[in-house]
Amino acid sequence: MTLREVVVAGIGETKFGKHMGRAITDIGAEACIKAIKDAGVGHKQVQVATGGYACQWNAPLGQYFALPQIVLREIGITDIPVMRTECGCATGSVAFRDIWYRIATGEYDVGLAFGLEQMNVADSSSILHQISDHIPERDGDFGLTAAGIYGLMARRMMEQNGVTREQLAQVVVKNRRFGSRNPLAQFGDPVTLEQVLNGRMISDPLTLYMCCGRGDGAAAAVLMDAATARRHGVPHVRVAANVLTSGSYLDDLDFVTFDGDVRAAAQAYEMAGIGPEDLDIAEIHDSFAPAEIKHYEDLGFCARGDGGRFIEEGRSDMGGDIAVNTSGGLLAKGHIIGATGISQIGELVKQLRGSAGDRQVDGAKVGLQHNSGGYVHTEFCSCAINILTV
Repeated sequence: MTLREVVVAGIGETKFGKHMGRAITDIGAEACIKAIKDAGVGHKQVQVATGGYACQWNAPLGQYFALPQIVLREIGITDIPVMRTECGCATGSVAFRDIWYRIATGEYDVGLAFGLEQMNVADSSSILHQISDHIPERDGDFGLTAAGIYGLMARRMMEQNGVTREQLAQVVVKNRRFGSRNPLAQFGDPVTLEQVLNGRMISDPLTLYMCCGRGDGAAAAVLMDAATARRHGVPHVRVAANVLTSGSYLDDLDFVTFDGDVRAAAQAYEMAGIGPEDLDIAEIHDSFAPAEIKHYEDLGFCARGDGGRFIEEGRSDMGGDIAVNTSGGLLAKGHIIGATGISQIGELVKQLRGSAGDRQVDGAKVGLQHNSGGYVHTEFCSCAINILTV
């Protein structure tokens, strides 16, 4: 099948954090309106839409099943096909992929992808109960939370690859510094190495600062085929690669790597016709500090086992090999499950447009977005990678 060239024509998002006095439909509508305005098209030109959310288990029945339709009705978008995705932490990226594919195959010319969440009012115990009742994996029932999983990974990385607590803390310091320059980030204050290392212990060796925060927010993107974007005179960023993989869940997988990440990265580089050495910027899934170090290696930014040195030597910072998580990443911007993937794409678009303010990477031309979701048997259930270029 010959695929059409797809571009991101518009982006929009809310500030991540607490929006306790707002309806979730209002939060979602804000991001969608911003993206449509940014694309310079009318809302009636949107032909198809996909919305993603993962944590609204306690919403009323009608809102839970039809939240994307309700959000779009609020801004006058009706009658078109509207889908909903849920894929754990990769939910937003899967919504983006759905619209990308529908445009790439020629089914539609203009589409809207968005993700939203109101996690400060979501019923966490209800979420865990729903999950426990419907899947055979029992790890969560025995207390192995996400922080617990990454704590174990960190210990293995320290033993096997020589990663240090100081290197883990350096990830946080870098991302919080970037986050302090992002007005949409949930945590806007930079932190020192000492603050991170002396923070409250969550799951040894991970302190509070090494764990992402949840919150409320939304992000959206308008996609078009390149010919339509040119006809409208819309400035745009090209989607050079869009890849989604699932886990293999093998018994002999190394606990310091994610096989799905490695496979997705290889496919994405091949699709885009580039290598990791061609990247200028990346937004990667730093839900916990050791995750970013692990992803450096899985995505080919450095050799296996060199992730700790990669952060320590400043190679993932401004002026290094590749600037990673200039938005602040999940550790500073916050991890709003349904919105995270599209928010990452939004940061890349800003960088490639040259509109990222005082966190702008000079001359950025190629960026990679990486977002993973779900976890079963030492492996992500989903790994999404997009490569964007100008």
